[in-house]
Amino acid sequence: MVWLTRLLLVWIAFSSAGVVFASVPGRQSAASLRAQYASLGKRLNHNQYQRALTLDSFESSNDLKGDIYALVDYPFATVSAALKGPNDWCDVLILHVNTKYCHARASKANTVLMVSIGKKTPQPIENTYPIEFLYRAAAASPNYLEIQLNAETGPLSTRNYRIKLQAVPVDNDRTFLHLTYSYSYGLAGRLAMKAYLATIGSDKVGFTITSKQSDGQPKYIGGVRGVVERNTMRYYLAIDAYLGAFSAQPSLQLEKRLQSWFAATEQYPRQLRELGKTDYLNMKRSEYLRQQQLH
Repeated sequence: MVWLTRLLLVWIAFSSAGVVFASVPGRQSAASLRAQYASLGKRLNHNQYQRALTLDSFESSNDLKGDIYALVDYPFATVSAALKGPNDWCDVLILHVNTKYCHARASKANTVLMVSIGKKTPQPIENTYPIEFLYRAAAASPNYLEIQLNAETGPLSTRNYRIKLQAVPVDNDRTFLHLTYSYSYGLAGRLAMKAYLATIGSDKVGFTITSKQSDGQPKYIGGVRGVVERNTMRYYLAIDAYLGAFSAQPSLQLEKRLQSWFAATEQYPRQLRELGKTDYLNMKRSEYLRQQQLH
């Protein structure tokens, strides 16, 4: 039973690591994203998230996907400068509670992010699960940014892990973002998820409100869509925390990012609370130091 629990924890953590589908030409993608911004006006302004954000999840027989659209108060030039490099993305990914290590390795052929995924507590690197994300800046123009992170294989028959971020400038020096997160799974992954949701993940929920309870409180979606929604939000909050610290002095940026990410997750304790603040900060400071030492 211990080995099964370990596999479940690794797989759930790994399922937090991935986002998206084949890209289309940049001009068409930028226009489509601006049209989406116009259509989401009401949802961006009136929602449960305490910020201009929408979150949706989708499930099919073998695939899971989460989508976040968000309006951020940073000029597009700032967003593009902060997020278009592979090392920037390692600094984003390490904020996630399950990311234990990230290093960008470049060659003439490609750039790969060497990521280690593990538990929500301190863990030796040798006990984590390594994954290689192929990094690609699909577009980086003055009016459109698209970054893709793709990993083809994962544990327990999971595959096609995708992370994609798109961004366009909008009114009043703000930027509209689209983050997509998705992965596919086979029989072993389906069985592992079923076991997780029946045991240690049985009380976990996502963000979509499905109904009201008898006391009037919202009832949130659970199951695999809850898993996808929680991790899509964790990655979005990491991006937002990174942007918020980008203008600080370099020596102060890490601490600002860590503090901001934890504070943001605490806005949603029902979905995202895993560790106390001191435990999270101490763990991440140590992991970041290890990340620099192992380069």
